[in-house]
Amino acid sequence: MDSLKNYLQNLESLVVQGEKRKYYRFRPAPFYGGIATADCVGCPLNCVFCWSSYPRTHPQTTGKWYTPQQVFDSLTDIAQKKGFSQVRVSGNEPTVGRVHLMQLLEKVKSSPFQFILETSGILLDREYVEFFSHIKNLHVRVSLKGTCEKEFAALTGGTPEGFRSQLRALQLLVEHEVSCHPAVMVSFSSNEGLRELKERLSSISPRLYLEEEQVILYPQVKSQLQKAGFMIR
Repeated sequence: MDSLKNYLQNLESLVVQGEKRKYYRFRPAPFYGGIATADCVGCPLNCVFCWSSYPRTHPQTTGKWYTPQQVFDSLTDIAQKKGFSQVRVSGNEPTVGRVHLMQLLEKVKSSPFQFILETSGILLDREYVEFFSHIKNLHVRVSLKGTCEKEFAALTGGTPEGFRSQLRALQLLVEHEVSCHPAVMVSFSSNEGLRELKERLSSISPRLYLEEEQVILYPQVKSQLQKAGFMIR
């Protein structure tokens, strides 16, 4: 995890500037029944199925700087024009740049919108989650990278410990009564692996609903998978 911390410090020097964070796009999206979306730049993982790989691999030259207020205003504008009740930060990893995200959530807190935080969870610690517990219109979707430590390492290029960090994040969220659910990309996993994951999640909380998703074969994703030699189940 020391190597992750070092990488994160270097990454934040490229995509975080005080309260500002880099974003490359603001858009309406059809997911969750319609949601205003801000796509951020920068992620500590290297997922082979990433649909937003260019901003992740080119953080120096991608996106523009935005304050939390500017992000909130852009999301609000999209949501109001489209009649959406939900907003989110997506793209790369939203939890990079803690001060920025906290300030953004403070603005969402007093708004009529539900904020959906899509995260790998590997950067969540007790202090971060404690803050989340005070944002009642927040829902956290933890995107598990595979069903076990071995799959996590193969899919992300990270260490197996990263998968346990994801499960610890869910444990913290449950302990602090933060609305949350895990999601897992099952396209590369066996039925047995999925069954074992469900058992591990049940030990955290039997009330956790596991969202199962299939990889969307965007052209760049298909190319990445072929280069990495992955077979889709």
